[in-house]
Amino acid sequence: MVYEAGALDATLAAAAGDDAALMRELRVAFVESAAKQLDLLKRSRCDGNWNVAAMRLKGLAASFHAEDLLIAAENALDSAPGEPAAIRNIEHVLDGFSGKRPF
Repeated sequence: MVYEAGALDATLAAAAGDDAALMRELRVAFVESAAKQLDLLKRSRCDGNWNVAAMRLKGLAASFHAEDLLIAAENALDSAPGEPAAIRNIEHVLDGFSGKRPF
């Protein structure tokens, strides 16, 4: 999966306008919120908690037009709680958003 910055950046730019500081702040808030849901997924051991965290992540991704994260969240919804492949997939996508890997 390749990280597509265009849609997320366009969404942030639409919200922030010409304010570069606000755009950075929105990106940080997006990444922190997604990381929080990932943490909840990692700690989930039942279907209910897993599904709630995956749905929140999916909603966040949809709100910011982050297609790769949306797909990863949908894959998590189709997986069993604690599924390592689903968690790694989300981690991989989030690494791209937070700049931990090159695009």
